[in-house]
Amino acid sequence: MISNPIRIGIAGLGRAFSLMVPAFTRDPRVQIVAGADPRPEARSKFEADFRAKAFDSVEKLAAEGDVDVVYVATPHQCHAAHAIAAAAAGKHVLVEKPMALSLEECRAMIAAARNAGVRLLVGHSHSFDAPILHARRLIDSGRFGRVRMVSALNYTDFLYRPRRPEELDTASGGGVVFNQAAHQVDIVRLLAGSAVACVRALTGAWDPSRPTEGAYSCQLRFRDGGFATLVYSGYAHFDSDEFAGWIGEMGAKKDPAAYGAARRALQGDEMQVKNERNFGGPRFAPPAEQQAHQHFGEVIVSCERADLRPLPTGVMIYADGEQRLEALPPPRVPRAEVIDELCEAVAGGRAPLHGGEWAMATLEVCLAILRSAREGKDVVL
Repeated sequence: MISNPIRIGIAGLGRAFSLMVPAFTRDPRVQIVAGADPRPEARSKFEADFRAKAFDSVEKLAAEGDVDVVYVATPHQCHAAHAIAAAAAGKHVLVEKPMALSLEECRAMIAAARNAGVRLLVGHSHSFDAPILHARRLIDSGRFGRVRMVSALNYTDFLYRPRRPEELDTASGGGVVFNQAAHQVDIVRLLAGSAVACVRALTGAWDPSRPTEGAYSCQLRFRDGGFATLVYSGYAHFDSDEFAGWIGEMGAKKDPAAYGAARRALQGDEMQVKNERNFGGPRFAPPAEQQAHQHFGEVIVSCERADLRPLPTGVMIYADGEQRLEALPPPRVPRAEVIDELCEAVAGGRAPLHGGEWAMATLEVCLAILRSAREGKDVVL
């Protein structure tokens, strides 16, 4: 247990921040002390809700002496610049996925943290989820043999949530590959336990009004001979949360009767809808109360002597002579695993699992998905 809370400064008061608020406010190991956002309404609400300072730029936030860690939750194309600015000011950095938009930016972020002597972590991604981490522990036990194959599938309404124009522009970090494959690739890499050697992929972009990738299917070959299949669609038709007993990605119950709600919400002014739902807007609502662990669709890990299936309630084990659920207690603090790793890195001096090099390897796979689909061939990493 750390003696004093780690003081967090929030760079970007948008949706990513709102999803992390329960972790930051319910975990006594951290404390929100400052924030930054260009929107005055967001700064006003932040100051009122958290009794903390709010700045109109990330650079001013990074210069704030009371901040230990800057959580970078700004738009994707800003991650590198804001993480580098925080590191240069001597602050540890927790940056949202995707880490950046190019490997060159990733290398610059890693170098900035190293030169400043600060820690760099990348998350939240769903590879932090407790059932995924528990599945990895089961694999590490050796009881089920080596991982030979991983299958991951997720169908959501991602593409039809209110978006800024750059969120529908792949070059600016929009689309499901930068946004959602970052989760899925992280999960599969963690469970496979081997580096990705080769990527073969196809992407889909079949709605001209949302001109970016809305779906992908890819195969990854790992250096140890294992392989994985990843499928994702964000076109708001089938919802794979049906496979999870209608527990949604954030661990809360969903109403299947609300089918089509995402598309219906876009019938007005999309930017107005987005701004009203953002932190500080009149229709802002915090995340629903979580009953189970967060997840990212269906994942099945095929080991030599069992299949392992992480679920919102634990890990289902399908072994040679038995099938059973190894249950996990419901989370007391959402995304506590992120805080665990942050505290171990900042206060405990331990190198983080989800550090810069890890996240850069995930981005390399995401970029290879786009390249393989564009060129119609395998991409060797």
